[in-house]
Amino acid sequence: MAKDGEKSGWKEYIWNPRTREFLGRTASSWVFYIFLAGLFTLTMYVMLQTLDDHKPTWQDRLSTPGMVIRPKTDETYEIVYNIDKTESWDMYAQALDKFLSPYNNSVQAEKNNECIPDKYFLQEDSGDVKNNPKRSCQFNRTMLGDCAGIKDRYYGYQEGKPCIIIKLNRVIGMLPSKDGNAPFVTCGAKKEDSEKIGELLYFPPNGTFNLMYYPYYGKKAQVNYSQPLVAVKFLNITANQDVNIECRINANNIPIGSDRDKFAGRVSFKLRINTI
Repeated sequence: MAKDGEKSGWKEYIWNPRTREFLGRTASSWVFYIFLAGLFTLTMYVMLQTLDDHKPTWQDRLSTPGMVIRPKTDETYEIVYNIDKTESWDMYAQALDKFLSPYNNSVQAEKNNECIPDKYFLQEDSGDVKNNPKRSCQFNRTMLGDCAGIKDRYYGYQEGKPCIIIKLNRVIGMLPSKDGNAPFVTCGAKKEDSEKIGELLYFPPNGTFNLMYYPYYGKKAQVNYSQPLVAVKFLNITANQDVNIECRINANNIPIGSDRDKFAGRVSFKLRINTI
């Protein structure tokens, strides 16, 4: 009898002829919920028609992109090693090898274009016709000179003349100059360490981010984009002492720092080379 009662209860839940309810709801109730579902579906459909697969409809247009350095083996911005202990600096050389492998000349020649330097590589759409996928300019590893890891596979770490690599974070549509002068990087020691930093070399010359790598059109539109890099080589930094260093971007339309992010457009790190 219990089984017959349960079967009867399920039948009444699916369709109750006395109350004329289907799955526990009346016809008017179902009409209301179907209307809500249809309205939600229509709203989502209309919203999706406004989205561009290659560029965010709304984006936080940062006037000042962030900067990062490599090598970076953990969450700290510290490069500390002992020249006489290979294991203390070899991890930095390996990290740079891994980071720079996509910039090998052969890889860049296969994927990207040789562009005209010192001018923006503009690739505008024609009305509703998207000019996608967009091309990208070659940034060859050899442009980093002594810091390319080709002639010196240890990037100077073994002789106390280490290289660091700097890149700007990507910002869609950013044109980092308003008078045709390319943005460039400068590095210096914090005030208390100003006598310790010594001479620096920049690669490419003057530490520039050439204009031909801008604007950036987004990951989907510009799938092979290679961010330009700047390498800094420290030639005679004071050994056995902490040296606190700050590198910053210099451009006439990129302010340094803001109320939202005081570290925008610059990056700070500690460098210590031990010899004892």
